[in-house]
Amino acid sequence: MTRIDPLAIYGLWLRDVKRFLRTPSRIVGALSMPLLFLVFLGYGFEGAAIPGLPEDVGYIEFLVPGIVGFTMMFGASFAGLSILSDRDVGFLKEILVSPASRTSIVLGRIAGGSTTAFVQGVLILVFAVPLGFRFVSFFSLPLAFVFLVLIAVTFVGFGIALASQFRDSEGFMLIVQFIIFPLFFLSGAVFPISGLPGPVQYLAYVNPLTYGVDGLRAVLIGSSSYSVLLDAGLLALSSVAMVALGAALFERVEAA
Repeated sequence: MTRIDPLAIYGLWLRDVKRFLRTPSRIVGALSMPLLFLVFLGYGFEGAAIPGLPEDVGYIEFLVPGIVGFTMMFGASFAGLSILSDRDVGFLKEILVSPASRTSIVLGRIAGGSTTAFVQGVLILVFAVPLGFRFVSFFSLPLAFVFLVLIAVTFVGFGIALASQFRDSEGFMLIVQFIIFPLFFLSGAVFPISGLPGPVQYLAYVNPLTYGVDGLRAVLIGSSSYSVLLDAGLLALSSVAMVALGAALFERVEAA
């Protein structure tokens, strides 16, 4: 039976959070692209006739949950990059030969990456308010936070699984960006999935971010394609699957 070390999990979580907060350039870099998408797409397509867009929902309201989901996915997926940077400086070797189990190491990484991604998502929500975004109710925020956590855990698990297969950060970053942007555009974040060609819609249905974005729309603006329970259930399954995959692949990482 795998031993779980809470102190190791806490230590790795605290390290990731401190490293994030002490690097202002990383925070600015993580938020700049989503904010640019939000401003240029939000104002550029406001009032445009977009097929599948609900009549009582403005484009800013429709877009913000999608950009928040993208921010979470982007930040969480790049949590795997910290594994490769730790390998370069020798820290990964030190924690792999420590008494902490690899499961504890993975859980600590997931906790740290999810926390930093969660902060980024919340900041985008805050910045969206001056741009005209309005919540359907502030009481919906706790449910929105649940979806933010599920999105973060799903894609941190994905990032760890992918990073476990690389030894260089350049290759990892190239592949992550190659995967992230198709997932973003196939999630209904920018335009309704119903506007996609039939065969392409099936790709959207197997995309975890689709249900994260739809769930955020359900609780933040009161408009969605699926029920909240369906979105939450499928996203929870995705998070469990990605964490399990990340843990399994990380077990094969060599200390050398």
